[in-house]
Amino acid sequence: MRDEWVITIDYLSRGRIGMQRSEPIAQTIGEKYFSLLEIIPREGVEFKVGDRVYIGEGKRDNVKYIHGRITYFDLTVSAKQELQNVIEKLVDADQKRFVDFFSRAGPVTNRLHQLELIPGVGKKHLWDIIEARKEKPFESFEDISNRVKFLPDPRKMIIHRILDELEDKDKYKLFVASNVQRPQ
Repeated sequence: MRDEWVITIDYLSRGRIGMQRSEPIAQTIGEKYFSLLEIIPREGVEFKVGDRVYIGEGKRDNVKYIHGRITYFDLTVSAKQELQNVIEKLVDADQKRFVDFFSRAGPVTNRLHQLELIPGVGKKHLWDIIEARKEKPFESFEDISNRVKFLPDPRKMIIHRILDELEDKDKYKLFVASNVQRPQ
């Protein structure tokens, strides 16, 4: 699971502290798998926060190389502040994927369902969601809210879950590619 496109969440024109040599670096988040990466731009290229950058297998016009994966804890303060805004935009841009999750999610173990990993979903909401999706698959976040009574905002629940996964708060990953492990 590799992201082909990333969104810049911070750009450091002189690099960051601890780099072996001083060169510009961008902290980014993957569009699909939410991979946190640092990338080095080509000579003469500067990134701005919010820039969409191609890092796939083909020709990378603006990227010299991928410096490596990072964890949430490696992000700059600015990158952490920008992170939620970017995730909100990515969730909105791919709403169908996250709505389909509510329609298709299954058990993780005999005692735990994927839906229960979403903040705000307990046993009562779990069964309400399962019953509602038996009638027909969900079509939008609004449809979920309308058909599952008293459920908190499903869009915000997904965003919260993605942030929790980036911060490595749970061993189960629903949306985020497994990142490098945080040192203990």
